[in-house]
Amino acid sequence: MGWAAVTVAMLAATPVFLTRGDVTPESRLRSEAEAAWKELEARYVAEAGGVPGGAPGNISLQRGEAILPSRNGQGRPGVVELRQGSPGVLDARLLVALRHELAHQLLWWACPASAEDRLFHEAFSLAVSGELAEWREAPYQSLTNASVELVRNPDVDTPRARRALARVLNEDAGFPKALTRRLRQCQDGARWAVPLSVDELVGVAVEAAASATVVLSRHSGEVLFAEGDIKRAMPYGSTLKPFVVAGSATPPPVLSSRAEVAEWVCGERLPGKVDVRTALLRSCNGYFLDWEGQGSAPRAFGPWGAVLAAVGLSSQPLDMADAIGLRATLRLSPWGLAQAYRLLAEARPDVLAVMADNAARGTLSELPASKDYAGVATKTGTVRDADSRPRLGWIVAVDEDLVAVVARPGKMPRAFADEVPEVLAKVRKKRSGLEAARVQVLGLVPPESLEARCQGAGFSLEGGSPRAIPEGFAKLAPLVSKGAAVCLGSPWRVRFPDAPAGRDYAGIFTESRPPPYKPPAGVPTSPNALKARRGSDFVFRTTRLQYTAGVVAAEDASLQGEARVALARVVAHNERHAGSRHPGRPVCDTTHCQAFLGTVRVRPEEERALRAPPLRWSQWLPFSQGGQAPWRESRPRSRVESLLGRGVTSVRFADGRVHYVRTKREDGAVFDAAESQPCEVLRSALKLPSCPRTAVFEDGQVSFEGRGQGHGEGLDVEAAKSSGLGAERILDQAYGRGGEGG
Repeated sequence: MGWAAVTVAMLAATPVFLTRGDVTPESRLRSEAEAAWKELEARYVAEAGGVPGGAPGNISLQRGEAILPSRNGQGRPGVVELRQGSPGVLDARLLVALRHELAHQLLWWACPASAEDRLFHEAFSLAVSGELAEWREAPYQSLTNASVELVRNPDVDTPRARRALARVLNEDAGFPKALTRRLRQCQDGARWAVPLSVDELVGVAVEAAASATVVLSRHSGEVLFAEGDIKRAMPYGSTLKPFVVAGSATPPPVLSSRAEVAEWVCGERLPGKVDVRTALLRSCNGYFLDWEGQGSAPRAFGPWGAVLAAVGLSSQPLDMADAIGLRATLRLSPWGLAQAYRLLAEARPDVLAVMADNAARGTLSELPASKDYAGVATKTGTVRDADSRPRLGWIVAVDEDLVAVVARPGKMPRAFADEVPEVLAKVRKKRSGLEAARVQVLGLVPPESLEARCQGAGFSLEGGSPRAIPEGFAKLAPLVSKGAAVCLGSPWRVRFPDAPAGRDYAGIFTESRPPPYKPPAGVPTSPNALKARRGSDFVFRTTRLQYTAGVVAAEDASLQGEARVALARVVAHNERHAGSRHPGRPVCDTTHCQAFLGTVRVRPEEERALRAPPLRWSQWLPFSQGGQAPWRESRPRSRVESLLGRGVTSVRFADGRVHYVRTKREDGAVFDAAESQPCEVLRSALKLPSCPRTAVFEDGQVSFEGRGQGHGEGLDVEAAKSSGLGAERILDQAYGRGGEGG
C-alpha cells in the first residue's frame, strides 16, 4: 500500500473524541487527541507492516474519578481518564498521559488479542508516549536489576516498575524490536498464545533452553541419531553467523577492531584489522555489527533467509543483532539448524573450510578435545542472560559425511566440547556405510520426462546461492542445470511415464553429462544398451548403505539372511569398482552395472554387510538371479542374424560364450568360419532370461531354451538362497578363494 493510501486509511480510522466539559479547553483537548492518534497509528503501521482493519469506536476524554495517585492517566476501552491540575491548562504531564492512554486505546482496537497482556500494553504505551527520553536521564540502573524488578511486578503499576520497564526498553537504540515482532503478530491475526515476557523484552528466552542432539547424513539427509526434543525451537546464539557470510553479495570487508567496545571483545591478541575469517573463528559480534553499520552487510541473511525460514526460523531478523543471536529473540530448532548446515556444506565449501580451523584457532581451540576435531568444521554459539551468564550453549559440527548439532542448557560450548566427537564416533560405530555413494541414474528415461518433487524444503544451488524450488512436481533437468538440487527434511520423489507413482531418492541430484559413447567394433548393441553404456546426465549421491539397500531391493526384494548379506557385500564392492563399466564415472543404475530403483528402508542384512571388512577382490564382481527354472523363448531369425551375422549355423553355448559357424564370402570364395563372442551380448540384446543352453533354427524363428535368469556369471542368487551357507562361503564359491577371483 502506498503512503497516500495509508494516510487515507488512517484518517478514516481516526475515532470521534467526546468531551463533557470537565477537562478544558475541550476543543484543544480534542485537537491534541486527534493529532496524537494519527502519530500513534502511523507508528503502528510502520512497525506492524499494515493498517488495522475496521474502524475504532468513539473515545470519551474525561476527568478521572478515582485515579491512582501514582498515575496521571487511566482508562478502559472507549474511555480515557485524566487528571488536570489547573482548569484550562493542558500541561506537558497531562499531554504525555493522554498519549499513553491513547496507545492503550489503539491496541484495544487494532490488537484485541493482546488485551490481557498487561506487560505488552504498558511497554508499547511507554515506548510511544514520549516518556522514554525522560527516563534516560534518570539515575543509572543495571539491566539485571531492572529485569528483576519487572519479574517481581509484571503489572507495572508502580513508579519503580515503570522505571525498570523504561530501562529495558531503552536498551534498543530505536523502537524496541520485541514490540515490533509482537505488533506484526497483531497484524497477522495470530493467536496470542504466550504473553510478552521480561526475558523476551531483554532478549533472552530462558524457558526455551533444553538439551538436544541430532546427527544428519550430509548425503541422504536422514536423521541418524536424535536425543531430546530436536524439533523444539530455541535461541540459537552465534550459530547463524556463517549464513550471514554466505548471504553476502560482495566480499566481506576488513574492519578495524575497537577494544573499547564490549562487542569487540573476541579473545586475546585480536589484531587491529579483522577480516571475516578471524571474525568467524573468534565469533566477533562487533565485526558483524560494524559491517551492518558500514552498509554492505546482507539483510536477513540474503538468499539464505528463505532457507532458514523453510527449516523453522521463527521470524525474519530485523537487524544484525537479531541475525547473529546477540539479541536472543529469534528461535530455531536443532533439527532445523542441522538441515540448514547440510545445505550450506553443499553450497559453500569455502565457508566450511574456514570453520574447519575453529578447533585450532577459534572458539574451540586449546582444549583437551581440540585434537579430536581434525577434519571437522564447527561453529559455536552461546545464549546469555542479562547478567551475561550462559543459558544455552550450541556446537554445530560438519565433517565429510555428517552434520551434528548439540545444544546444552546452562553451559558454554567449551564446557561440553568433548561430547561432540563422541557423538560422531557413536553414530559411525552404530551404522556403517555412511560415506558417499554416487550413481548415474535414469539414463534410459528421456530427460524431459523426468519430474521431481520435494515434500520438505527443496533448493537448487547456483554459484553457492540457494534458490527455493516451488511445491509440487517440476522438471528435474532445470533443477540441476546450475548446481546441485537438495531436498531438506524429505527424500526426493521422482516420476516419469513408466513410473507414474514415483520413486523415492534420499539424496542429492547433480548434472554430469557423460562423454559420447562408441561401442567396440563388431559388437552389436541395441538402442537401450547404447544408452546404458553411455551413462546418464544425472548423478545421484546418497550413503553407501542406502545405495546398497536400494540395489538389493531392485535385484531381489525377497532375498534374506546370509544370501542377502552376500549380495549386499558384492553390491557395495562394485560401487567402488565401476571402472570396467564406466571409466572415470560412477556406477550406473541399469543391469549393465547393477539395478537401482531409488532408496528404500535399510534392512539388518545390509547393515551387517557394510560392517564386514572390504572384499579381497580388486575388480567388478558379476552376479545374476540364476536358479534352475526352465524357460523357452523364440526370436525372429533376422534379429539373431543381425547380431551374429548372416548365414549363421551350428550355434552352441559354453563357458559364457556363444560359439557359431557362419558362411562368409571373401575374394569370390565361399567358406564357413567359426566365431564366438560373449553370450551376454546376445542375451542382453534379445532380452533372454539367461544365457541359453540350446538354439534351434526353424521357419524364420530361432527357439532358445535355458534355465535360470541372468548372465550366469559370478554369484548365483537363487543358488545362494538354497545353499544354507554363510555369506563368506557363498562368496568363496562364487568368485574363488584367490584375491583376483571373479
